[in-house]
Amino acid sequence: MGRNRATLADVARRAGLSKTAASMVLNGREGTRLSAEAHQRVFAAAEELGYRPNVAARSLRTRKTATIAFVSDIVATTRFAGGLIRGALDAARERDHVLLITETQGDAAFEQYAIEAILDRQVDGVIYAAMATRRLTVPKAILNGPVVLLNATSSEELPSVLPDDELAGATIAETLLARGHRDRIALIGRNRPKERDPEISLAAEARLRGIRGTLAAAGVALFAEGFCTEWLPEHGYTATQALLGRPDRPSAIICMNDRLAFGAYQALGEAGLTIPDDISVISFDDDPIASWLRPGLSTAAIPHEQMGRRAVELLLDKDDSGPALVPMPLRRRRSVAAPAARTPLPRTESDSTPRSRAKPI
Repeated sequence: MGRNRATLADVARRAGLSKTAASMVLNGREGTRLSAEAHQRVFAAAEELGYRPNVAARSLRTRKTATIAFVSDIVATTRFAGGLIRGALDAARERDHVLLITETQGDAAFEQYAIEAILDRQVDGVIYAAMATRRLTVPKAILNGPVVLLNATSSEELPSVLPDDELAGATIAETLLARGHRDRIALIGRNRPKERDPEISLAAEARLRGIRGTLAAAGVALFAEGFCTEWLPEHGYTATQALLGRPDRPSAIICMNDRLAFGAYQALGEAGLTIPDDISVISFDDDPIASWLRPGLSTAAIPHEQMGRRAVELLLDKDDSGPALVPMPLRRRRSVAAPAARTPLPRTESDSTPRSRAKPI
């Protein structure tokens, strides 16, 4: 494939200069003592011949290949987190680097094979990414060179890029407070394994911390909390039905992710309630379907493209100052409004529970 490829010697011959002089011009070396006209002849010859530098030869000299490895579990084949790769690709291209992408599907044996193949290609660094925000174990083989963790942390002190879930939780709570919601804010998606085990999730505990801290600063406590075994639509549906079975229904529901919110929309619709006139709904993630719901779902977006871009920047700039937290912008749609007028309901025994603590459902 490379037999007809123009060489540096071809460029030098066309420009009427030595190979060394042509190389110095093309590599931007200063102090060549060559005239401006000689520089122009070299560049013109390179363009006419379609000359491209021999990257392999250059890498032997510079010990750099202008390639970055992107290793993930299932990021590459999911539509939801593909922005991580898109952002990394854009940033790499702007830095004149190429991204080599491989996905392991959680297969440890294949991961070892893939990493060995990548390292054989002498990449300049590795971005090690996870689909779900969590703490993971980094393969020892990649620790001998520059590594940045994307959407993940580890026990090793490695630079990492994470969405700022705690700030997003605070923003969501502030949004509801600003619209007048105070004593009837419910939350669905409590899940103790996600909140307590960083190897399962880093997002759950951070989101909850942001929500509670902001409400507490305003003198407000959650009205009710629904526990869900998974963050899936069917669990959001069931948790919302339980909320509606209470004597006093909430004025707003915070969902720990959009898939729970999809289930909440279904349950509210079946109960004859309107969003946001009867109950406001707000969430996290900004799944592509969120904007297609009616009304559109207000949700804190995971900034995948910005995170992928930041990972490349940290890797190439060798910035190991600590976790880089990328803000999660709130997509303000039409699912949040001021609370509806409260309809008095007959008191039941359960109503005597103090409002200072959220009641699980």
